[in-house]
Amino acid sequence: MSNEPGLRERKKLQTRKMISDTASGLFIQRGFDNVTVAEVAEAANVSTKTVFNYFPKKEDLYLDRFPEAAELITRAVRERPEGEEPLAALRRLLLSLLNQRHPLGGIGENYQFFWQVVLDSPALQARARELVDGLEHLLGSLLAEATGADPDDPWPTVAAALVVSAYRAAYIFAARRILAGERPDDVIADHTALLNRSFDALERALAPR
Repeated sequence: MSNEPGLRERKKLQTRKMISDTASGLFIQRGFDNVTVAEVAEAANVSTKTVFNYFPKKEDLYLDRFPEAAELITRAVRERPEGEEPLAALRRLLLSLLNQRHPLGGIGENYQFFWQVVLDSPALQARARELVDGLEHLLGSLLAEATGADPDDPWPTVAAALVVSAYRAAYIFAARRILAGERPDDVIADHTALLNRSFDALERALAPR
């Protein structure tokens, strides 16, 4: 059976993307705090109710990739090849996103404009932290599931926190270099090496005992 979304689902995804793209353009142009949801709705030619049907919070209009991140992480862990450790599957996913210049990879042309909007908005920064916490909780659950850990075992939660912290630190370091004016192509090799070094350390530290 095909996993491709049906026509109705594709239309919903297209509408969601259109609303988010419209909102992002306004936020980059005028600043997140200077644009209302009603203005986004008007520019996207939809109702305010429709906007909130797709995005429960205004901040989610801009930080719209987190649901995709959750889905990709889930698939990477659950659908990894037999014998592959969860951390290896996550490393493979992150390096693939980076090589594709996927927005979730964190490095690409003009990404500095995206980051600047976040830096200028405490509300976006707070929401980003909430969403990252959600991904950390998800990863902890996936690691517990993958390893068959006891529900009371804290180790999958600790492991998830270490993985997310390492990735976040590497991501922020790369973002700062690009915001300082460096070209993405000059940053990506160092970022790839840092991710590999981080996962080497994580795999040693989190190896089954």
